[in-house]
Amino acid sequence: MLRTFDIVLIVVMTAAATVTYTIKHRAENKLEEVRKLEAEIKLEEDTIDLLRADWALLTQPNRLEKLVTVYQQDLQLAPTVSTQLARPEELPMLKADLPPPEDVLEVMGMAKGKSKKPLAKTDNIATGSVAR
Repeated sequence: MLRTFDIVLIVVMTAAATVTYTIKHRAENKLEEVRKLEAEIKLEEDTIDLLRADWALLTQPNRLEKLVTVYQQDLQLAPTVSTQLARPEELPMLKADLPPPEDVLEVMGMAKGKSKKPLAKTDNIATGSVAR
């Protein structure tokens, strides 16, 4: 009976060792994935920092001023006059806010004073887009 018990314990110990090894192996694989992702994130952050530094270098006022003087003949740039700047309340209204024109209201039959005009005007211009 002692031998059977020893064999059962050996099998249980082997199974426990196998399960432990499998869990350890999966944890190592996940740790490797995490390290790869951290390296990719670090590379992206470094790239973003480099691009920001490039942008700061390219948009320096001294550099832009030199470029303007070099390409003045080709670009014919002029300073913006302060009267060209507009505040939001000075902008025209949106098309959606505009009242519909009277002829559209007449065609729809919603005009206040209905006139005797034809409903739709047609022209004789051949554009080639519609078969006549």
